Amino acid sequence: MAQRTLSVGLIGYQFMGKAHSNAYRQVGRYFDLPIGVRMKTICGRNGAAVQAAADKFGWEGIATDWRSVIEDPEIDIVDISTPGDSHAEIAIAAAQAGKTVFCEKPIGNTLAEAKAMLDAVNAAKVPHAVFHNYRKAPAVALAKQMIAGGDLGTIYHFRATYLQDWIADPNFPLVWRLQKQHAGSGTHGDIGAHIIDLGRHLVGEMNEVVGCLHTFIKRRPLVGATDDRLGASASEVMGDVTVDDASMFLARFENGALGTFEASRFAVGRKNYNRFEINGSRGSIAFNLERMNELEYFNNEDPSGKQGFRLIQVTEGNHPYAGQYWPVGHIIGYEHTFINLVADALSAIDRGELPSPNFIDGYENQRVLDAVERSSDTKQWVKLA
Repeated sequence: MAQRTLSVGLIGYQFMGKAHSNAYRQVGRYFDLPIGVRMKTICGRNGAAVQAAADKFGWEGIATDWRSVIEDPEIDIVDISTPGDSHAEIAIAAAQAGKTVFCEKPIGNTLAEAKAMLDAVNAAKVPHAVFHNYRKAPAVALAKQMIAGGDLGTIYHFRATYLQDWIADPNFPLVWRLQKQHAGSGTHGDIGAHIIDLGRHLVGEMNEVVGCLHTFIKRRPLVGATDDRLGASASEVMGDVTVDDASMFLARFENGALGTFEASRFAVGRKNYNRFEINGSRGSIAFNLERMNELEYFNNEDPSGKQGFRLIQVTEGNHPYAGQYWPVGHIIGYEHTFINLVADALSAIDRGELPSPNFIDGYENQRVLDAVERSSDTKQWVKLA
């Protein structure tokens, strides 16, 4: 029997567009899947730029209007990799057209948008997935297995940080990620959403949060701006930063565990420091994305005098995902987390199951993001309704 093939239309071609393109191009080379992928169309507003991306990443054709991607009867999967201000409109239209919908995180710029997107895919009964790709690092997947298997016992603490420094310079320009109308939020939604998702995935749902959002640099140079009336240079024409630079919050999980979450783009010296530690009655685990092939494990039941954190190199053939790639000890990288996610999503679709993570996760993550924002405004604990 010939392999079933699904055609993809990717909307967005920059950072995430590149990561998603690589995943579609490589997934069939590493995983024996029941479904093939056709990279049919990549879409962006700048025709010359999107054509260059298509040539570079391996797409058959281009579009400059996302509506034409959705209207194409040959497109099975619409993948949304644009800034957050267009996610909801595109996803809802794609679902109503009967397309499978994949989307970058956070799925909406607001809780209302996330709910509308979830309602749309549910009403249309189409498959959906969200690119919380860090779930798919082999070490994180192994951590999930260990927790489920009882290796940590009763979970007491989830402690997470996601630290970067790429906007610490006050002269860094006012890019779209620093504008609420485009990005929805700043550090909170961009990288804070990832550690929220990891907390939910590994420990469980949260029922109460208290947090603080803060903006350190409130005005920045506009991108490519000049003011001819004043003869000002681009660096002298300023605009308001309308999102947070840092987000911190405490959480109570439904199972009784406590969580601490910190996300910042002002942690000078930290480039992509996504780290969590989980402490339980029987042991602890710790993960750092900058050393993504490693998992630290402490077993509280080791003999006295021999206890200590041990380093598990998660590259064995029996470790999650690792056996799809190289021999033991040969590490994989950031891009492989997207390949793993696409492989899982396609396999789930073939089985008639909902991929994981999906828009339900996207919505639940957005509920936490929204509750922390409200807590920051009121300076009080907020319960998740």
